[in-house]
Amino acid sequence: MIALPPEVVATMASSGLSVEVFEGLRRRLVEGGWSPEENRVRGVVEAPRPGDVASLPADVSALRARGEQALRDGQVGIVLLNGGMATRFGERVKGVVEVTEGRSFLGLKVRDAARAAGAVGGPPVPVMLMNSRATTDATARHLEARAYFGHPPASVWTFEQQWAVRLEPSGDVFRERDGRPSYYGPGHGDLPGCLTRSGLLDRFEAAGGRFLLMSNVDNAAATLDPVLLGWHIESGGGLTVEVVDKQAGDVGGAPWRVDGRPQIVETFRLPVGVDPDASSVFNTNTLWFRTEALRAPAALTWLMVRKKAGGRQAVQFERLVGELSASVDTRFVRVPRVGAATRFVPVKTPQDLAANRAWLAEAWGSR
Repeated sequence: MIALPPEVVATMASSGLSVEVFEGLRRRLVEGGWSPEENRVRGVVEAPRPGDVASLPADVSALRARGEQALRDGQVGIVLLNGGMATRFGERVKGVVEVTEGRSFLGLKVRDAARAAGAVGGPPVPVMLMNSRATTDATARHLEARAYFGHPPASVWTFEQQWAVRLEPSGDVFRERDGRPSYYGPGHGDLPGCLTRSGLLDRFEAAGGRFLLMSNVDNAAATLDPVLLGWHIESGGGLTVEVVDKQAGDVGGAPWRVDGRPQIVETFRLPVGVDPDASSVFNTNTLWFRTEALRAPAALTWLMVRKKAGGRQAVQFERLVGELSASVDTRFVRVPRVGAATRFVPVKTPQDLAANRAWLAEAWGSR
């Protein structure tokens, strides 16, 4: 196996990525020991049972009061997954794409944090951005140019996920057309380790923080809702996963029972013979955490993913944050997918944004 160039090793190591682990993954690829079967979940996989996925009660007043109290007590923060480039928006940083007039995805998320705290008279909500090396600088310029959308700059915290190099199917370094190594962020499974190593989790807890809402930056509908916050607190779990009714064409994670334990499993990880439609709900990747659930979690599985980069096939190794549900006490709650109360409007293409821009402006504004 050809050794990785020293500059590639140094770049990955400086991001906190274990080069020893990466080399072990690369060795398996080179030696032909990595087939699609390697990504599949082991154990008995069954559809969720009645009761595995809860719904909010008709009367949510007590839950709302509990969530509002947590906001007033300064116990709440949000984490935004902001490491991605919008390749279908002209290779722009996804968070800075304008959604409504004068407001980007980041702008809506930051304004929501201010709205939630201001509505109950609470202190500023810390907004933690998990950037990548591809998004950090552009994100900082964007926020500074727009005065942090009115949120106190001291309450916007940033940290970076790890940085890995793409590989050719042969295991050699995948290079851009200009010959430079092609790097990427190896998935949102970086969250627990990178947030802890950054010191921000310690800082949040030292200030009284106990609960975190994590969402994709491009899902503007996943707002800081005191009712769902209250539900998460009262449920007693370390992790709450928001799910929606599955629709045709949905590809991603969903609740499944693995050896009797409900957890999130990605479709491509299901064992052969398991019908993906046997689970009728879909993971939104909007998660509520108790902070202790992010400390020293069980190791997440490294998955091999083949992707197109520059029109060519590349190999990436990734981890997924939803796999925490395999080791953390987890609850699932169904949230609306349609109507003004929806919490799931992912925007992956310009067409998605054009179709949902007016609705997002109206629905978000009503909150």
